Amino acid sequence: MWYLMLDPNTKCKAPFITFIFLFLSLFLTSSITACSNGNCQVMEACSSATDCAPTLYCSNCPALERKQFLCTRGQATFPTSFVNGLPFNKYSWIMTHNSFSILDAPPLPGVQRLTFYNQEDTVTNQLRNGVRGLMLDMYDFENDIWLCHSFQGQCFNFNAFQPAINTLKEVEAFLAENPTEIVTVVIEDFVHTPKGLINLFINAGLDKYWFPMSDMPKEGEDWPTVTEMVQSNRRLLVFTSDASKEAEEGIAYQWRYMVENEFGDNGIRRGSCPHRKESKPLNSRSASLFLQNYFPTYPVEADSCKEHSAPLVDMVNTCYRAAGNVFPNFIAVNYYMRSDGGGVFDIVDKINGRALCGCNTVTACQVGAPFGSCNNITVPTTSPVTNTAGSFTGYVQFSRSASAVHSPNCALLMTIILYILAMAFKRSL
Repeated sequence: MWYLMLDPNTKCKAPFITFIFLFLSLFLTSSITACSNGNCQVMEACSSATDCAPTLYCSNCPALERKQFLCTRGQATFPTSFVNGLPFNKYSWIMTHNSFSILDAPPLPGVQRLTFYNQEDTVTNQLRNGVRGLMLDMYDFENDIWLCHSFQGQCFNFNAFQPAINTLKEVEAFLAENPTEIVTVVIEDFVHTPKGLINLFINAGLDKYWFPMSDMPKEGEDWPTVTEMVQSNRRLLVFTSDASKEAEEGIAYQWRYMVENEFGDNGIRRGSCPHRKESKPLNSRSASLFLQNYFPTYPVEADSCKEHSAPLVDMVNTCYRAAGNVFPNFIAVNYYMRSDGGGVFDIVDKINGRALCGCNTVTACQVGAPFGSCNNITVPTTSPVTNTAGSFTGYVQFSRSASAVHSPNCALLMTIILYILAMAFKRSL
């Protein structure tokens, strides 16, 4: 599929559109249509997002030499729809790395932003699509607390994104709208304002969902069940990288409660899964949560669909062995929706299936059945969409097109497109 962006002032716009219309008409009336109008399933060819079934979107993956556009998963399965009532630490969830670092996020007025980007849709969108863990970098900036990429440990106007309370209010709105969902926030903490962090969460209205540090397992014991956490409305877990915040503000120091592998390039090196220097060894049993980082040091949007295919599967297996045969509770990634078809969504489904019911995927688990009782699932399946409280259909649109084609030469563009259409027409005969 080609997305064309034409200059409205170009002199060749009218003849170009005429040629395209004639060729498309000939092609569409002569070819065999496989699927459309929301009927296309995972890995079936598509020409627009509306061709794909709900929770799917239309994309390709040139990094894997897959130039054809196919329907791709855009929403996670909700594991508690299949296996409920287990301790929180038995489940696995998708986490977004630098959740706030969003393509096309507006910079400060009069400033050119100079930094990397890690995601391509809003935090609200991420949550609606099944992300349940957010990585947020927080700094003192402009007499407030901001989300920011570090430059030598400081926030400047060229790497700042927005006040942190804006994103936390998105989290609060999501938890209010979805009373059965649990969200985890991991903070890279450079906030030095006294009581600044805890007051930030209170001002965002999140204290009513707070899971108290005093009740968190401290010696590797199981967490309360997801059912208990929902019933008590303790549905927000917050961890900080600053150990002093435990005594000063009652916010859990991350590495007392979870283990974590290396981040950046060291965390994606094949055959190796070292623990982060701040973390206990991955096979430690004194922490009951396991966060697996899986993102390169320098994020490249176009490469993420390749990273989230076989290399991620391989690294999950490597880290599983390094952690003493324990699956991660969180997999932190860049551009979480980019994949070769199923990506992070499929991988987390498989992890939950193995961990929760002994099946190859969580969608094969039988509700209320003994461990190892599996339905026969032969095709990719997405989460059921219901009208019950706390459910949602999710969103798959992006803030920008990642597939736009720009050409400064109208004649060249016409030639290329007409040639491609002619070849497509020839193959369809």
